[in-house]
Amino acid sequence: MNRSINLCVFLLACTATTLLMAETPSRSAEKLREWWWPPGDGRVFPAYVEYDNELGRLGIVNANGPIETAGHPFFEPLGTNGRACVSCHQPADGMSLSVASIRQIWEATNGTDPIFAPIDGMNCPNLPPGDPASHSLLLERGLFRIALPWPPIGDDGQPIEPEFTLEVVRDPTGCNTDPVYGIDGERREISVYRRPRPAANLRYVVSTRFGVSPFIGKTGMLAAVDPETGLPVNMNMMADAREPTLKTQAQSAARTHMEVAKPLTPEQLEKIREFELQLYAAQVYSNGAGRLDEPDGPSGLGPRALERGQDGVLGNNTTRYVIPMENKWANLPEGDTPEERERNAFRESVQRGHDVFFFRTFWIRDAMHINTVGLGNPAKRTCATCHGMHMTGMDTANGWMDLGTTNHPWALEPPEDPWAKKLPELPLFKITCREDLPPHPFYGRVIYTQDPGRALISGKCEDVGAIVMQQFRGLAARAPYFSNGSAATLRELVDFYDRRFNMRLTEQERIDLVNFLSVL
Repeated sequence: MNRSINLCVFLLACTATTLLMAETPSRSAEKLREWWWPPGDGRVFPAYVEYDNELGRLGIVNANGPIETAGHPFFEPLGTNGRACVSCHQPADGMSLSVASIRQIWEATNGTDPIFAPIDGMNCPNLPPGDPASHSLLLERGLFRIALPWPPIGDDGQPIEPEFTLEVVRDPTGCNTDPVYGIDGERREISVYRRPRPAANLRYVVSTRFGVSPFIGKTGMLAAVDPETGLPVNMNMMADAREPTLKTQAQSAARTHMEVAKPLTPEQLEKIREFELQLYAAQVYSNGAGRLDEPDGPSGLGPRALERGQDGVLGNNTTRYVIPMENKWANLPEGDTPEERERNAFRESVQRGHDVFFFRTFWIRDAMHINTVGLGNPAKRTCATCHGMHMTGMDTANGWMDLGTTNHPWALEPPEDPWAKKLPELPLFKITCREDLPPHPFYGRVIYTQDPGRALISGKCEDVGAIVMQQFRGLAARAPYFSNGSAATLRELVDFYDRRFNMRLTEQERIDLVNFLSVL
């Protein structure tokens, strides 16, 4: 009954609310009903569907055909807070969540939708309910609270002695110093804040098609294993690689995000896994380039390309590009009409952006698990060096790396950082690496970070701020970007890389690279 009440409030409020995201078109109650999937909605998930977004349309292929969502564990509210998996993995947002959607649903439901559940939809569960300030990180950056045990707990259930001490320097949410939720509180947790990752194209993300080394390529440590098979996994699924498989991730998410009363059954876990592996999401129409899946167009664009593609393959620039375009949008005819001329000019920009991604070299320096794996420091490479997985732009090698999105000095604070001025503050931690162990090779013995990343799982000084690479598909549908939501737009994402690695991109190169990313 509560679900029905919330849905009615949701539908009625939509027509009377001024939406917060001015750049996102207002949706009528009918359109919102088509676009947002409340838990337990019972609709049929089609074999193919498209959703509008600010830059065009996203397409989703459900490869095994339509499914009844009534009773399906991905769509049903299985926990005590009314959430389902779909709550935070919305089809219109590329099976993730955009800030635009979060703000619209806040307005439409007066903050009662299950995504705003106190456990992680608030900056801290101890804050006043129903107050937008209590949800500022979710409403402004699209960040959910991730509560992790401190000190870390190993696979054997025993505490790991960290290679560093951790001090809370700044705690704007109040959670890390709270007597219940804080590091020294009853629950002994550390709270960090991260974006939900897409639950689509996961055949690529979790691929073991060609086998996985028992060792992590970037660190030499043993890789995690599938608890059901005992075989190593690629560890590319979560931001900190803390869960090895889709099933263990679903079980963990059900416990921590949905607050289930009892573990999911093997049958429920298998149905979730099967559904997630059959979804392919990518931009299918661009406001600038037009239809992206034309029969004679670039073979790497659109969701059908992902359905046809081969997972587990490292892209290259000779036989199999990361995102194949075959130069089909290079040197196009001018066009007979103004519309054709604008479209062809945009397509040529996308092609140039593709070439910037693949061929524009710059010096990568002082990046942990990039410059420490034999490439040298600095190393002259391209974007595709790290974003090399065929069709997705992820990393094919298992492991994580630090680009500086959460560590100082690269993740600067206001007023130095123009990106951060408009965004709520995150916690700040002081990491001090132990004297009896080597310091971090690039930061030294003392590191300031907004999110220690993989180090909260491994306990290793070298992993501070290191995060697993994300996929590039469906970017237009799921802003903001980076694990901490620090880039509100694709332009801000490109500008961060330019600043971090001193790429010295020209204005045209920036525009072209943004246009390329926008059609993925």
